[in-house]
Amino acid sequence: QVQLVESGGGLVQPGGSLRLSCAASGSIRSINDMTWYRQAPGSQRELVATVTSGGSTDYADFVKGRFSLSRDNAKNTVYLQMSSLKPEDTAVYYCNAIIQPITDYFFMSYWGKGTLVTVSS
Repeated sequence: QVQLVESGGGLVQPGGSLRLSCAASGSIRSINDMTWYRQAPGSQRELVATVTSGGSTDYADFVKGRFSLSRDNAKNTVYLQMSSLKPEDTAVYYCNAIIQPITDYFFMSYWGKGTLVTVSS
């Protein structure tokens, strides 16, 4: 069974930094894109950043220049380095990955349970 587990959330002051991690585990044959989303209270879930299996990245305009995404394929893990955090970055951050399980021919979308980031003084 495949699962994604996020970690690294917490409380940080405006202007501070945090690093989120998302590790995929289980019977995995291959992983394509790995993506971070976030959902603030009362808002819809929005895409933050995505990285392909080859390491190409793309960012939402509201995080460009502040957030950086990296990926360790050997560990099936993606990292989101967040800097210059603002109160409006407060949200639950979710990891999504497109994964081909060992037991299946097709790639499927998996979600983690999320990790809360609170930016407040």
